[in-house]
Amino acid sequence: MTQSYLSPSPQQLEQLSTLDPQASVTMLNLLKFKADGGRQTYQRYGEAAAPFLQRSGAQIRYLGDVAATVIGTDEWDEVILVEYPTLQAFFDMTGDPDYPSQIRADALEDSRLYCTQPAA
Repeated sequence: MTQSYLSPSPQQLEQLSTLDPQASVTMLNLLKFKADGGRQTYQRYGEAAAPFLQRSGAQIRYLGDVAATVIGTDEWDEVILVEYPTLQAFFDMTGDPDYPSQIRADALEDSRLYCTQPAA
């Protein structure tokens, strides 16, 4: 079985912490849902996370189902682009003890999260 990723490693968090916390970021989410009800559970997560996104000033810029893999062998169910006004807003949101991260983990078989910034 291949390894799945649902949370950042300490090394990844350390790398993220070296970025300017006041810079805007867009997070690219690649999601693979659990076969038994994962998509529905992720919808519940989205509903529970919505107030946190709103308070952070984040905006979902794109949400779409993956129709086909064109290059590579990874298979994903959904792609989401979420723009945050600052990296600190992302940290504050996900660091909130009431943030519904367990619902997210319960929904997913695997995921990737890439922090992006505008190209120079």
